[in-house]
Amino acid sequence: MKVSYFLLILLFTFLGISCQTAKENTKINNEKIVLYQMMVRLFGNQNQTNAHYGSKEENGVGKFDDITTVALTEIKSLGVSHIWYTGILEHATMTDYTTYGINLDDGDVIKGRAGSPYAIKDYYDVDPDLAVKVEQRIEEFEALIKRTHALDLKVIIDFIPNHVAREYQSDKKPAGVRDFGEDDDTNKSFSTTNDFYYIPREQFLVPTQEGLNLPQFEGDIRDGKFNENPAKATGNNIFSAKPSNQDWYETVKLNYGIDYQNGNKAYIDPIPPVWEKTKEILLYWAEKGVDGFRCDMAEMVPVEFWNWVIPQVRIKYPELIFIAEAYDPAVYEKYLTIGKFDYLYDKVGLYDALKPLIKNEEEADVEQIRKSRSFIKDYQNQFLSFLENHDEERIASEGFAKNPIYAQPAMVVSATISGGPIMLYFGQEVGEPGEGNEGYGGEDNRTTIFDYWGVPEHQKWMNEGKFDGGGLSITQKHLRSSYERLLQFVKNDPVIANGTFTEIEVSSNTPKKVYAFIRSFENKHVLVVANFNRDPASVNIKLPKELLNNRDKTLTINKILTEDSFQTSSFHKGISLQIEPSFAQILKFEL
Repeated sequence: MKVSYFLLILLFTFLGISCQTAKENTKINNEKIVLYQMMVRLFGNQNQTNAHYGSKEENGVGKFDDITTVALTEIKSLGVSHIWYTGILEHATMTDYTTYGINLDDGDVIKGRAGSPYAIKDYYDVDPDLAVKVEQRIEEFEALIKRTHALDLKVIIDFIPNHVAREYQSDKKPAGVRDFGEDDDTNKSFSTTNDFYYIPREQFLVPTQEGLNLPQFEGDIRDGKFNENPAKATGNNIFSAKPSNQDWYETVKLNYGIDYQNGNKAYIDPIPPVWEKTKEILLYWAEKGVDGFRCDMAEMVPVEFWNWVIPQVRIKYPELIFIAEAYDPAVYEKYLTIGKFDYLYDKVGLYDALKPLIKNEEEADVEQIRKSRSFIKDYQNQFLSFLENHDEERIASEGFAKNPIYAQPAMVVSATISGGPIMLYFGQEVGEPGEGNEGYGGEDNRTTIFDYWGVPEHQKWMNEGKFDGGGLSITQKHLRSSYERLLQFVKNDPVIANGTFTEIEVSSNTPKKVYAFIRSFENKHVLVVANFNRDPASVNIKLPKELLNNRDKTLTINKILTEDSFQTSSFHKGISLQIEPSFAQILKFEL
């Protein structure tokens, strides 16, 4: 029987990976990663017009240059170690940049005036919206990378491997690089050498846009038609010439060698052309100084690709970080081990367990937090926790918590439950509610990624480019300070970065809304007690038996978030606490 070299490599990797991962998980980390996500198009925009479906001239647009050293310094003061610059790569847009040699995109296959940052039209270019001088847009991004690195901050950008814009065409690709689809045989629905999937002999049909009520504007070329014949398969695995308006119709699916219409059969030896092309894209941006990639919808790309490409790229750039957006717990272990990702999203798990507690839903129960831990098995330090990102509702929105204070215990739990990264989304730290019908984004409790828009509460912190919080209310300043205390602590504390995790038995008047655990490293311990109640909670904590050997010791316990302490000589009987409504205590002690 003939067995390919590539399949042997996968087999050996699979057989040896669990030992390697266990070894890697025991290494001592100096710091926990604190990741700050910003939508660059929105971050520096000071314009407050916010006209529905407005142009960049009406509503303004943030620039690379708006992210000044002062802004970066203030972000770092929160405890941030890495910045995820979202929306960097050039994507399809309704804005006309033809005077700069950039083709005008067809608005019928674009979501929003500004366009989706996940419909990439040129992987070797950056969004011209973000440049002060469009012809120097790549140089302006390179300058931002240098400013970020000068403050010892790391740069993360998106890598969108599953799909590209329907009109993908690179005008900035290096010499010798072939565009996606340039050499395809469009008469075949699937071919091992094609970059796209096709629906032969069928014309692409633009989905209708009922209910969006997006008005025509000067220069608008939308006519309900788009010339794509034969039609290509749509990004969310729609193998039809007529996707719906709920599909990712603005994108086309890339072919990594999987024949989805014939039993998901894999043709990955020899390596498909898309593999080599995407590897070169990663190397291109790594050479410019990017420190890592947040890989969009990573589980929609075969794990064998990641097993191949990540080691390939790390030959030249061994310190690169790879973060996978993933939502299927059944494949988590596979993408961490075989796929070689550093971190996965902890969305279907911790986030989904915490959200009902934040919202104070009647059936909310901390038991869901316990169940969420089963998803991550032995890989707790490889999951990235968050309460907001560009896909999720704003905490302060009407549809979520309304008051951002209600998320405080959830943020503490997210930040301390493991040594894995913690992320916050720009504006979260000042209670941005994501209000307004922006256009394509609509009134959906989120900050739009499709439209030109200003972010009002964030703008108050930005304070006309001073980045000093001058426009914030006292409540907002207190909120931001609470984030700073928490994130500075978790970033620098070795117990949080490296400690073991043990759930703690809690006696409480409201046990369904109180959750406690202890992190331990050497002789240091961090006890976290979170009260999700909207009322005070009386709790008694029983420490693990292994910590009760020295019963004669008087224990000094430091309260990290309130910056005070107390002593107890009867800790073996339990630690009694009064926890304020929607609050959490972080208690640190040595024993």
